[in-house]
Amino acid sequence: MDTKQTLEGPVVRGVALNEKEAKVTICNVPDKPGMAARIFKKLAEFSINVDIIVQNVSHKRITDISFTVDKASLNKALRVAKSVAKKIGASAVLSDQNIAKVSVVGIGMKSHPGVAAKVFKVLSAKKINIEMISTSEISISCVIAKKYGKIAVKALHKEFGLTGRQGRKK
Repeated sequence: MDTKQTLEGPVVRGVALNEKEAKVTICNVPDKPGMAARIFKKLAEFSINVDIIVQNVSHKRITDISFTVDKASLNKALRVAKSVAKKIGASAVLSDQNIAKVSVVGIGMKSHPGVAAKVFKVLSAKKINIEMISTSEISISCVIAKKYGKIAVKALHKEFGLTGRQGRKK
């Protein structure tokens, strides 16, 4: 079955671009139970909403944890992250405001193999590196360099036959 269509209609219904997020990375987090809980509990206590979270594979009992926040919350998130990093024995806290989140959205994506592969292929063909990935039943989101956001949206629109539609920008 073609990944563009189902009996109900297109699998991918739209592409969205969000250029108002920033990425925070806590480096060298001890890889043991409870570390992520401590980090995100403290962020929640300060009413900081977190979007995408990625924890790297640990090979030496330490890991990096990255997450995205709204740019308006970045300074507060950095203060909290630095405080908790010190308490748990992590090292540096890094941030990047030059990111964008591009998402393809549609019902039934989880049950149609190949949608993620197409997204990744399109970004690769445009030489766009993916920094973070998040998936759900209705979306695939990729964090990329902000300068490639509009290029990614245009290419994804074309790939999924949405060229007549406008991407939603946050």
